[in-house]
Amino acid sequence: MKISRSSTALGVVALLIAGGAGLPAMGQDTPESILPPGFNEPLPTPAPTPLRTGVPAPAPAPGVSGPASLGTPALPVPGSTPSPTPTATPTPIDLSRYELPDFARRSLAQVGVASSGAGLLGPDAFGTTNGRTLEILMRRLDAPLPSRWLSIALRRALVSRVNTPVGVNGADFAAERAWLLLRMGESNAARAVVQSVDVANYTPKLYQVAMQAMLANGDPAGLCPLVEGGSQVSDESGWVLAGAMCTGLSGLPNEAGAQLDRVRRRMGRGIDYLLAEKVVGAGAGGRRAVTIEWAGVDHLTAWRYGLASATGVAVPSELLSAARPAVGGWLALSPMLDASTRAAASEFAATQGILSNLALADLFGEVEAADDANGPEATVARDLRAAFAEGSDAQRLATLRSLWGGASGAGASARDRTRFARLVLTARAAARIRPVADHADDAGSLIAAMLTAGLDRSAVRWRGVVPAGSDGWAMLALADPGRSRVNSDEVEGYAGQGGNAGRLRGRMLLAGLAGLGRLTPDDAQALAQPLDVKFGAENAWTRAIGAAAMRNEPATVLLLVAVGMQANDWRGVPPEALYHAVSALRAVGLDGEARMIAAEAIARI
Repeated sequence: MKISRSSTALGVVALLIAGGAGLPAMGQDTPESILPPGFNEPLPTPAPTPLRTGVPAPAPAPGVSGPASLGTPALPVPGSTPSPTPTATPTPIDLSRYELPDFARRSLAQVGVASSGAGLLGPDAFGTTNGRTLEILMRRLDAPLPSRWLSIALRRALVSRVNTPVGVNGADFAAERAWLLLRMGESNAARAVVQSVDVANYTPKLYQVAMQAMLANGDPAGLCPLVEGGSQVSDESGWVLAGAMCTGLSGLPNEAGAQLDRVRRRMGRGIDYLLAEKVVGAGAGGRRAVTIEWAGVDHLTAWRYGLASATGVAVPSELLSAARPAVGGWLALSPMLDASTRAAASEFAATQGILSNLALADLFGEVEAADDANGPEATVARDLRAAFAEGSDAQRLATLRSLWGGASGAGASARDRTRFARLVLTARAAARIRPVADHADDAGSLIAAMLTAGLDRSAVRWRGVVPAGSDGWAMLALADPGRSRVNSDEVEGYAGQGGNAGRLRGRMLLAGLAGLGRLTPDDAQALAQPLDVKFGAENAWTRAIGAAAMRNEPATVLLLVAVGMQANDWRGVPPEALYHAVSALRAVGLDGEARMIAAEAIARI
C-alpha cells in the first residue's frame, strides 16, 4: 500500500506518547495545526503477531512489486517495510563454521558504521527514546525528503554507531535504519549498516533487509554469507536461488546447475530465474549462456535491478523511469555502470545529498575522459571544465549561467530539480568567482551554489555585494556563521516582493531567522502576524521535537525534523515546521545543519 506524503505523518507522533517517550499527553485545546490534516489523530498500535518462518516480501505497489512466484523483495515503496515482528533475541542459527574469536565479535548493544568523524553522531544520539517509537517513525517516513541538507544529516545519524535503544533488538534496529536508507537512495550506507552486525546475530527482519541492500548494490556475492541463515528463517525462493548463485560463484558450476534445475521445475524460466542463471554462468567454470529478454516484463523489482546490474544487463529505460526515485541513487552509486549512465541518474543523487559536490564533479570528469564521450552528459562535463578553466571571471560566469539555464525536464518540478543539481555540480566553480559589483546580478545563484556544498565562508564574501532584500542577501542572513541579528525592516521588505513565491520565501526567511535566534522575540512576533506564521501553534510533533531537543538527542531530533518536513518539494513545507526544526537542531548542537537547511529553503522555492 502506498502511503501519501500528506498521510505519512498521521498519528506517528501520537505513538511517541504511547511508546513511552515521556511526553505530556495531548490535550483538547490544541491551537490550529501547522502540519498536514490528521497529524494528531492517533494511530492504532499494531498487535504483535507470531514469528513466521516464511517471511513475506514488503507490501507491493503498482509498477514495483515482485512476482508471486518468487518471494524476492520489491523496490522500496513508501510505507512498506520488511514485515517480521521485532524479536527479543536473535533466532539461534548454527554458524559454527564461521565462529569468531571473542575479541572480534561485535555487541548488539551498539550498532553502526563508525562513532566519530565526517559529521557522525555519538553513541547516545537517540538518548532515552523508546526503540519501538523510533522504528515506527523510520517505517512511516516517506522518502525522498525535500531537503538535500536534511537528507545528508539524517544519513549520518542512521549510519552512526549508536547505543541500541530500549525496547528493541539491535539487529532489528539496524534493519529499520537500513530500510530507510534504501528508500532514501543510500544503497552504500544501507549495506554498511547491515554489515555492521555479525551474521550470527541476524534476525529474520535483518536477513530480509540485507537481501534488499545487497541487491540495491548489485552485489549478489554479498548474499553468500547470509544464505544458510536466511534459508532457515524464510522459505522464500529468493534464498534458494541465492544459494545456487553462491555455489556457482564459488567455482562449482555443476552443483549450482543442479540447484537451479530443481528451482526451475518449481517456478519455470521467468525473468527472475534467468537472471539468477546468468549470475551462475558468470562464476568460475560457468558454462550457461543466458540471454535476457525484457519483453513482457512490466515492472522492476530489487531482484531484477540487482542481478541485471551485477551481470551487465541493461535495464530498459521505461522500467527505470517507472521505478521509485530511490533507484536514481542506487544507479548513481553503482560502480558496475559506466560514467555516462551514472551521470544520467545523478540529478536525484545530487539533490538528495547522496553524491557530494566533489563526487559529482569527479563523475562528470570521468564522462569527459571517456573515449566515446558524447550526449548531453558529455556536454555538461565540457561546460564544467570550462567553468574551472583559466580566463576571466566574466567568461567563467557565462559558462555557469549556461549550465544553470540548461535545466530541462517534463514539468516545473523536474526543471527545478535539474537546476538545483547543476548548482551542486558547480559549487566550487562558483566559489572562484570574485565578489565584485559587476557580478551582483548573479550573486544569488552563486551563493546558492556554494551553500549546496557547505561553502558558507566563501559565500559570506559576497555580503557587501548582494543588494539588500535580494535572495542572495536572504540566504546569507541565514547561512552566515558570524551573523547575530537581522533588521526586521529588511525582513519585511524582502517578504513584500515577488508575488506568491516571494511571500513564501519571506515566510521561510522569518521562520529560519527566528529559529536561529537572529531576530528578537518582539521582532519575530511583530512580523509573524502579517506573514501568517503561527510560532505559538502546538501539536504532538512540536511537543515531541521540543522534548527531544531538551533531552539533547540529536538523532531523535533529526528523525522528527524529517517527519515534520515531508513534502513533495520545499513549497509544501510549512514555515512553522522549518522554525521548530531549525530551533531544535540548533539546541542539540547541529547549528551548521540548521543554517544550511534554512538557507536551502530560500534557494529552492
